Amino acid sequence: MPALLSTLSWFSLVLGGLFCIIGAIGLLRMPDFYTRMHAASVIETLGAGLILFGLMLQAGFTLVSVKLLMLGVLILFVSPTATHALARAAMVRGLKPLLAPEEKPPSKH
Repeated sequence: MPALLSTLSWFSLVLGGLFCIIGAIGLLRMPDFYTRMHAASVIETLGAGLILFGLMLQAGFTLVSVKLLMLGVLILFVSPTATHALARAAMVRGLKPLLAPEEKPPSKH
């Protein structure tokens, strides 16, 4: 059982790290504020969640796991709320999202 638990823990840690790297690349490559904000929320929610889960598996059933779980619950609730508040503030200030150019309807000849 410890080998399976260790394997699952390392898989979760590596997968969480990959999501953080992908999100960081997204922060650099995305064209506007709103899509960058989406990439940041992926890093916070999925990447940090998987890393915290892997660390909880490594720690076993201890006080450290309880603290990591509390941190994960805090991230789970605060991250989407902060992202929503940030997007709403940007919209109120007049920051428009980058939209695709409108396609012209085909002309009828």
